[in-house]
Amino acid sequence: MEHPENNKEYKGLQVNNGVASQPTVNPYRRTRKARQLSVNDYVEGILKGNVSILGRAVTLIESTADAHQAVAQEVIEKCLPYSGNSRRIGITGVPGAGKSTSIDVFGLHVLRQGGKLAVLAIDPSSERSKGSILGDKTRMEKLSQEKDAFIRPSPSAGSLGGVARKTRETIVLCEAAGYDNIFVETVGVGQSETAVHSMVDFFLLIQLAGTGDELQGIKRGIMEMADGIVINKCDGDNIQRAQLAAAQFRNALHLFPPTPSKWVPEVITYSGYYELGIDEVWGMIDRYFDYVKKTGYFEKKRNEQAKYWMIETINEQLKNAFYHQPEVKALLEQKELRVLNNEQSSFTAAKDVLDFYFDRLRK
Repeated sequence: MEHPENNKEYKGLQVNNGVASQPTVNPYRRTRKARQLSVNDYVEGILKGNVSILGRAVTLIESTADAHQAVAQEVIEKCLPYSGNSRRIGITGVPGAGKSTSIDVFGLHVLRQGGKLAVLAIDPSSERSKGSILGDKTRMEKLSQEKDAFIRPSPSAGSLGGVARKTRETIVLCEAAGYDNIFVETVGVGQSETAVHSMVDFFLLIQLAGTGDELQGIKRGIMEMADGIVINKCDGDNIQRAQLAAAQFRNALHLFPPTPSKWVPEVITYSGYYELGIDEVWGMIDRYFDYVKKTGYFEKKRNEQAKYWMIETINEQLKNAFYHQPEVKALLEQKELRVLNNEQSSFTAAKDVLDFYFDRLRK
């Protein structure tokens, strides 16, 4: 393209042509496909603590492809003898309670003591787009830079039971890789607490003060699951409110029946942002583990959890087998129309479908 400024009538002016546009992709660069790993490659890499291979193995676990699941289950089976040597800690609280900030400072405390930490965060998925932000690493700025910390967010993808099972399997791989502390962060709403409680040794509930009626945060279900309660943001002019909230929670705990372990949950105030009271929180966790290991409850709970996940897996497989039958799908559509047209009740329609399914199994 000729520049008009180079015309003779413009004396002393000259514009040079620019450099030709270069291709955005280097034509000499060859894209190298990642090498397919065998089951033994995965197991060997995990046992050596190779973070890259561990991450790929977790991706296999999260995959819904049958071929990936077959490999993943074989890897898990071979890693199982090397698992079980960690402290599994579930962390929950309402959104905004400071779970990620707390995990950041708790994790640094663990690493300073010479341990290794894996953080498994269940990230809520959009009900509309089914997508997740998976931004936990951005909220754990310090921890994400540590070489002995492995942070893995997983999307809930609308299937809480499914992601919980995958998280349970990921724990096995992380333990085999040498991570002696596992943090599992919940979505913070609904049934996720129950799912996470069934896979951890210690369940920590993070609460806030100064947000209105503190008693609103005292819900029987979640309170009964908690092994320890911490009031976050106990700093500045919020200290008195946090201490008052702690007193209210202690009083509420006296109204509940004893825990299965006979451990009395403690209530502690701290500040995750200013890193105040972290030693006290971790001291409570240490006391809990000393107590349950001395009484034998630690092993008992682990055994109960193993049985629980066996039954849960059976239930999930049965459900999948039922709904993936083409004949069942077709019959369901017919029955749905009859129910919507008020020609049949929901209960008798369900019985008809189940009878059809069980009759097929008997043949």
